Amino acid sequence: MSPRSMTRTRLRSAGLAVLAAVGLGLAATPALAAGEAKHPRHAGFSFEGPFGTFDQAQLQRGYKVYREVCSACHSMNLVYFRTLGEKGGPFYDAHAENAAQNRYVRAIAAEFEVPGIDTETGEAILRPATAADAFPNPYPNATAAAAANGGAAPPDLSVMAKARHDGANYIYSLLSGYQEAPAGLAINQGQYYNPYMAGDMTPFWSGDPEHVPYGGFIAMAPPLRDGQVTFDDGTEASVDQMAKDVAAFIAWASEPKAVERKQTGFAVLAYLLLFAGLTYASYRRIWKGVAH
Repeated sequence: MSPRSMTRTRLRSAGLAVLAAVGLGLAATPALAAGEAKHPRHAGFSFEGPFGTFDQAQLQRGYKVYREVCSACHSMNLVYFRTLGEKGGPFYDAHAENAAQNRYVRAIAAEFEVPGIDTETGEAILRPATAADAFPNPYPNATAAAAANGGAAPPDLSVMAKARHDGANYIYSLLSGYQEAPAGLAINQGQYYNPYMAGDMTPFWSGDPEHVPYGGFIAMAPPLRDGQVTFDDGTEASVDQMAKDVAAFIAWASEPKAVERKQTGFAVLAYLLLFAGLTYASYRRIWKGVAH
């Protein structure tokens, strides 16, 4: 066999191998997809995109949902009360001397009690929180949190929107996406089915192996129900609305300086473009008439 024929044969064999691999990959796709969570729904948040900003009214509603519903189990250890009153925050007041002196922030902090020390006796006490304090943890430690929730400690929500892909949309979809477990799906007591929860239902599915349900099990019962809170601005407190608002609040808490960061980025880009233009103009002027 000539070298050219041998080369053609090798290329043909390699091509067949690639096609076979692609075919096997395509055939395996349904089985792989069966173990995935459902892609989050898009909530259309105002802060999305390079020009997006947070809606202060939505952040206030989201804080109320967190305060009255989520804070019973979930901590936000990295969020301080004063952050609520900073520019872009849910309770920012342009007339306040600073965030710590913000009247809304001080009133909100006073609703909580945090661990402290009696300055006279040195004993541990609970004292009213101040703007300088972080949101208090509902449990003294992780062991207590797990014991109170069927063995699964509720995660801290401080940076949850950053810890999950498509963070705000994921949180919104998860909170509003609880469903009855499909027939044929074995689910234990204390577990709930959610198609947006990461997991693989294959070991628990007795139905068609080519149609394994999306999602996974979650230990948290559906936390929201219609009318659970009363919004001060009169917005209807539907499950969908509350899920969207608290997801926005958690997204803001995960990065309170997000809008400021975007604005700084635009200023830097504008400066760089101006500097590039001046540099080019200077180059043309200096080397004008010089052969090169």
